[in-house]
Amino acid sequence: MLDHYTDLRSAKVGYLRVTPFAALHVWDTSTHLQMRLEAHVTILIDKDVAANWDGVPAASRLSYVSTPVPGHPIAQALDYTKVSDAGSFVVLRLQISKLDALHLGPNHRRARFDRHNECVGAWLAP
Repeated sequence: MLDHYTDLRSAKVGYLRVTPFAALHVWDTSTHLQMRLEAHVTILIDKDVAANWDGVPAASRLSYVSTPVPGHPIAQALDYTKVSDAGSFVVLRLQISKLDALHLGPNHRRARFDRHNECVGAWLAP
């Protein structure tokens, strides 16, 4: 499980309400490991995220309400305002269903793990 914090008014929340699935791509430079994760997403709001909100530093809370809404075009880079509002704080809870891992060392290795197959791994051609 992986939690992602975001603003309730962001476009991704609307998209995930219609289709609650996501894919993430992660690259770890130090280990030369690339991971692609597929997940089912649950949107948590209000009382379900109160404990998470309490753990967000005061300065970071300003990231969860801006005017205009996230993704809206603005004329200049700083043409927005920020305030703190717990009502716009959302947790996207990702339940990982598949993981594809690719190690890009001298000998490339790739494996896939599927939660619906008891997380049994299988080697794949890189």
